[in-house]
Amino acid sequence: MGYSEPAIASILSNDLSAVVGSRREASGKYFRKAVTCTEVAADFMTGAASICAAYYLYFSLQIGRHLLYPIQQVAAVAFVVGMLIALLMGWDGAYRGGISLLRIRETDRALRIPWQALLLLLPVTFFLGRTFSRGALVLALVILPILLIVQKQSLFFAIRLLHGKGYGVRRVVIYGGGYTGRRVLSALLQSPKLGLSPVAIIDDNPELNGKRIFELSYRRHRSVSVQHGPVTRELLKSLQCDLLVIAIPSLTREKFPATVQAAAEASAEVAFLPDQAVSDLWAESIDIDGLLLTSVGSPTAAWYYDITKRALDILGSSILLFLLSFVLVAISLLVRLDSPGPVFFVQERVGKKGRLFKMYKFRSMHTDVPKYGVSPTESRDRRITRVGRFLRRTSLDEIPQIFNVIKGDMSLVGPRPEMPFIVARYDPRQRQRLQVLPGITGLWQLSADRAFHIHENIQYDLYYIKNRSFFMDLAVLIHTAFFAMRGV
Repeated sequence: MGYSEPAIASILSNDLSAVVGSRREASGKYFRKAVTCTEVAADFMTGAASICAAYYLYFSLQIGRHLLYPIQQVAAVAFVVGMLIALLMGWDGAYRGGISLLRIRETDRALRIPWQALLLLLPVTFFLGRTFSRGALVLALVILPILLIVQKQSLFFAIRLLHGKGYGVRRVVIYGGGYTGRRVLSALLQSPKLGLSPVAIIDDNPELNGKRIFELSYRRHRSVSVQHGPVTRELLKSLQCDLLVIAIPSLTREKFPATVQAAAEASAEVAFLPDQAVSDLWAESIDIDGLLLTSVGSPTAAWYYDITKRALDILGSSILLFLLSFVLVAISLLVRLDSPGPVFFVQERVGKKGRLFKMYKFRSMHTDVPKYGVSPTESRDRRITRVGRFLRRTSLDEIPQIFNVIKGDMSLVGPRPEMPFIVARYDPRQRQRLQVLPGITGLWQLSADRAFHIHENIQYDLYYIKNRSFFMDLAVLIHTAFFAMRGV
């Protein structure tokens, strides 16, 4: 089962499921409408405020020709930019109510849409006869993404706080305690913007009755209990269920109608996941006069993406190498002093299109450990050196891979490269990871599933391959920086 959090959140938020019954709480509707209106207003004000701030800095720092523009002209440009930001956000799906993978798409939009808005601003101001300082616009390109990122993250935490107090929350029951059910549970718990709170899992396996299933995460803070099935009207009523999520893709034709009927009798909505055979493909749905067609193809990036990505890799790795040169020297000395053996750990990995290359890391384990053994999953593992524990916890052992990026074997962002003996066991679906350059960081590295094997959780890599772009790479790098600062 390979459903990703973005796919599950999209299915639940975009009404791609079969929905029956009526909403139990009208307040949930009003809450979601209020959130959407707040988002639109916040984006408009952020766009307008960035132009005002940029002009203020332009005037204060005496950039360019230091022209003084009438306040009405600055206000008009600020209004147009605010409108463009809100319209482009809506066009890009920012107000549809779902949550994107690890909030990467929110950051992606915050970086990409300001460029689109300011490019559209040029013809708009031309036709309106309103000129504006190019220096101020350049400053706005720096200020606006920062303000949008801060605003989006603040709104995310505010919504989570309100949901924690019970505002706009619907009670969700998940039918299926298997891997797909756990993924649904994790997706909902990590997507507070949806307002869907899992309260129980129903499973037909009597051995799971009474057990607690935790979210897929390092800390495993949140969990729900398992109730023995089948799904009945009385059971759903007792759980005060507002939405039943069927997380059993292989549910029989006999059980499915009975489950939907039980939910309808309990006045609960029903959502279900599409067929696994379709979800594993590069599929897109097309609505033709109410007829939903699914087309299957191959993921492709824009023609200029490879050029801009390579430029970002060279520029970014060169800057990192310069900034971290002292750190490189210091860690090298600590590794040598801590335990006998070489500073670097060199291992053969599989790159793009199956090409082998030598990957570099700081050595974090003792030299008598098998080179291609199973990686430690706990910091207390005796194979790890004292300095190695710190390096692995902070991911500083990955720094030497900057040289792999400069050589062109790897990228700053991409799927993690795996060892040849693991790749040799790949099935066709897993081999799709080899379509792009492997990376130092990526979606899987930022996810809760980082605690599990890469090849068992490739939905993050497939999502990245399908949606990769220059601004998504920048978003992943920004999230990685904060991820590393938290010491996760």
